Formats: sequence, structure tokens, C-alpha cells
Amino acid sequence: MKIALLGYGRMGKEIEKIAISRGHEIVISKDVEDSIDITLADVAIDFSVPNAAFHNITNCIENNVPVIAGTTGWLEKYEEAVAICHKKKGAFLYASNFSVGVNIFFELNKQLAKMMSSLEEYQISMEEIHHTQKLDAPSGTAITLAEGIIQNTSKNNWELGEKTSAENIPIVAKRIPDVPGTHTVWYKSEVDTIEIKHTAHSRKGFALGAVIAAEWIVGKTGVFSMKDVLNIR
Repeated sequence: MKIALLGYGRMGKEIEKIAISRGHEIVISKDVEDSIDITLADVAIDFSVPNAAFHNITNCIENNVPVIAGTTGWLEKYEEAVAICHKKKGAFLYASNFSVGVNIFFELNKQLAKMMSSLEEYQISMEEIHHTQKLDAPSGTAITLAEGIIQNTSKNNWELGEKTSAENIPIVAKRIPDVPGTHTVWYKSEVDTIEIKHTAHSRKGFALGAVIAAEWIVGKTGVFSMKDVLNIR
């Protein structure tokens, strides 16, 4: 399989190692300013920057190249990308996190939220920690976790910071050197605390998931998520 890497930072280089080890060829590895012929690739994986992601994704769709998108911070244009994909009968998969463990964590988070939804004595809060080069805050993973809680409780939204209104979920975002990603959800009451937490030990899990998604999407048409790739229902 011929892969285009759109964004060649730390994640791009980790994806390259895993893709080659699985027998694939990297035909494009671009930085933001580079011009490319995307049709050289069988599939593209975007881990660029927020202001380049939408262009990269739509360029792939317009040229009939399936695209895996892992860049966060551009989601105000997500529905537009979905509409273009449907119109062009392309293939597009966005995930805030490609780690198999994190996607299991997403489902555990939803189930816990359902169980806690009627227990008003518990206050919900979240924290995410990433490396200092991460540009957006809170992380896309944290937003996905918050959305899973909102869908299953009376919470209305999330807010960045320690203090928020009672109907919203506070998310604290920390940036510390060399932290791949740690996400924690707390339910705290006067008598006890329930905590679920995912800690990434390296970027390898994210990169492997992205390559698995790229292998899976080739030959398909539609808009997908990691739940489709991992058959999580």
C-alpha cells in the first residue's frame, strides 16, 4: 500500500516506521508548505496542523484518495468535510485518538456516565496532559470524552479551566514536556471519588491505530470512525 503522510512531525515519523514495518511504502511525506500530487498514494494519513487539515482532507477527497485524519483543532469544518465526502463518494475517517486502548476508554467513559447520570451528589471533572508542542487545548480526546458524558447525563457542555457553571464539565489542560497523553475523568462526592484514567506510554499506540485504519479504509466509501475499524458496538 502506498501511503501519503500529510504532516511529518513526531507522529508522522512514528507512523512511517510502523507502516514500513508492516510492508507499506511511504510515497509522500510533506510539511505544511509543500505542494504534492496526492494521486501518487493509495491512502493518506493527516497529522498536520489545524489550519492545514481541512485543505489536506478535502484535497484527498477531491482526488479520490481515502484519507485518515488525526489532526485536531479544525472541527468547526468537520461537517463541511463530511458533506464533500458524501458528494464525491469518497472515503474519510476522523478520530480524535487512534489508540485501541483510548477507543475502549471512550466506551467505558460512556457506560460510566450512564451509570452516574442520576447521582447528582457526584461532581464531574476532567484533566488532560500532553507534551508542550501540542497546539490545541483541550485535546480532541478530552473533547470526545466530554461529549460522551454530555450525551449520557444532564450536562450541557464543557469548559476549559478548573471552575465552571454547574451544568458544564470543567476540563483542565496541562502541557508538560515529553508526555504523550494522559486523560482522567473524575466523579467526586463528599464521601468518595470514582476515577477512570488512560495513560499513553508512547506515540506508538496512536501511530499503529492510524496505520490499521488506513489499511481498513482502502476500497471503502463513506464517512467512518474508529468504532467501525475496531468493530466496537
